[in-house]
Amino acid sequence: MIKIKDIIQYLESLAPPSLQEDYDNSGLITGSPEFNLLGVLVTLDCTEQVVEEAIKKGCNLIVAHHPVVFRGLKKITGGNYIERTVIRAIKNDIAIYAIHTNLDNVAQGVNKKIADKLNLQDTKVLRPNTEVLNKLTTFIPIDRTDVVMERLHEAGAGMIGNYKNCSFQLEGTGTFLPVDDANPTIGEIGTVEKVNEKRVEVIFPKYLKTRVLKALFDAHPYEEVAYYLHQLINTSNEVGAGMEGWLPKPMETLEFMKYLKESLDISVIRHTALVKEEVHKVALCGGSGSFLLKDAISGGADIFISGDFKYHEFFDAENHIIIADIGHYESEQFTKELIYEKISENFANIALHFTEVNTNPIFYA
Repeated sequence: MIKIKDIIQYLESLAPPSLQEDYDNSGLITGSPEFNLLGVLVTLDCTEQVVEEAIKKGCNLIVAHHPVVFRGLKKITGGNYIERTVIRAIKNDIAIYAIHTNLDNVAQGVNKKIADKLNLQDTKVLRPNTEVLNKLTTFIPIDRTDVVMERLHEAGAGMIGNYKNCSFQLEGTGTFLPVDDANPTIGEIGTVEKVNEKRVEVIFPKYLKTRVLKALFDAHPYEEVAYYLHQLINTSNEVGAGMEGWLPKPMETLEFMKYLKESLDISVIRHTALVKEEVHKVALCGGSGSFLLKDAISGGADIFISGDFKYHEFFDAENHIIIADIGHYESEQFTKELIYEKISENFANIALHFTEVNTNPIFYA
């Protein structure tokens, strides 16, 4: 029987909770991970209406992009929609799980889905994160190097962009003296031992630290494994905010604005002056992305697509770029498809549903 924790573990392998922003509240909000899974309802927002829909469809897990409990609760009396949603979910043993800024911050997450809808090519993270990589250095007997490296690679070490199994290896001599209660794999107590070893270095995302070290300890033949870790200040092209990419060929700007509406199924765009004759390079960010405007400009984008721009922030374009504010909900609406696709790819025999509730709180007259 599949449990709710099985779905959670899979989602967190795609978008680790450690990648969420400090202000966020992703993760399991109500319910128990030990519940047997009855069905999954996928939504952008979790509201009272969505919980009612889950009850009717027999789903006891709601996977939402936005966390319904965001800033914390000091009481649960039903005084607002957040409290009522939580109460209704708890009463009916419904788990609510949010996968928010951690899904925003992975290269194959929210922004890649938008980029795919626009058919962008050669996409990359607009503002890569720093200090998210670790380097492991260890020392392995030469005849066991391939075995240990295979386990490290399986654990996720050695991925650099589109390349895997990356490492640096250098041969040398390791020395040690087993003493007292040691149980050496090689050598004898009281005798200095010299072993032909390889110094191995591999890079991995720091959220994989526990997994990578476990693989090292399980596969390494020594009783005491010599290793050390460094946190790197390198940027990671797999983690960060926003995305940029290229249209297959330049489009006349008015034509692109029409294409943008059709591709993302939107009816209204708030934008700055159309200061570019053509659009070729596109920057984007799902949700509230005004903090990335300078990155879009410095990266040479012709247009920056996002939501929630304030009045005075439009001036910051300063005729260097076109800002296209398509709305918060509108920019993230395809996140539901992304979550649905990922779950369905790995759990074939579960009841999986899109919400039929339009949770966009904004209407246009």
